[in-house]
Amino acid sequence: MGRLSTLQWPVVRQLRTGDRTGRGVAATSPTTRDLQPRTTTADRVVQSVCPYCAVGCGQQVYVKDEKVVQIEGDPDSPISRGRLCPKGSASEQLVNAPGRQYEVLYRKPRGTQWERLDRDSAIEMIAQRFVQSRRNRWQERDDEGRILRRTMGIASLGGATLDNEENYLIKKLFTAAGAIQIENQARI
Repeated sequence: MGRLSTLQWPVVRQLRTGDRTGRGVAATSPTTRDLQPRTTTADRVVQSVCPYCAVGCGQQVYVKDEKVVQIEGDPDSPISRGRLCPKGSASEQLVNAPGRQYEVLYRKPRGTQWERLDRDSAIEMIAQRFVQSRRNRWQERDDEGRILRRTMGIASLGGATLDNEENYLIKKLFTAAGAIQIENQARI
């Protein structure tokens, strides 16, 4: 990096440009002037809803070359009016995180290593275990003969990274399966 000429000193720039407060053109470097927001270079903008909680804040997702480059609050949203909480503001990291998993990993009981499992096998394994747990702990009636039709072998603990519709459907699924221990961070 070369030496800074005296003409480039901030005080001299202030006097030369007439920027008395030093908060305008005198304070900006050529690099700063050339910067552009990622939103101006996006190919398209997609409206979405923040996935973190049940509030449903509107988001504008900026996409360039089929990759999410920025996520901001949607000013047209009647719920959030363009604002996002810290988690919603950082939701671009949910999509583009370098540690994001794109395959199913499975560790056998008492195993020490994770192994890759194809999606269909994983879904089949989960379904079999779900049905077996339901069957093993099914309660048709209580000790006095009253109808219960419930299972104590299944519980659901949901999170707000799913949207409201997905959480609603999961709640309905577990209720239909007879589960009574259903809890969610988003409190459907």
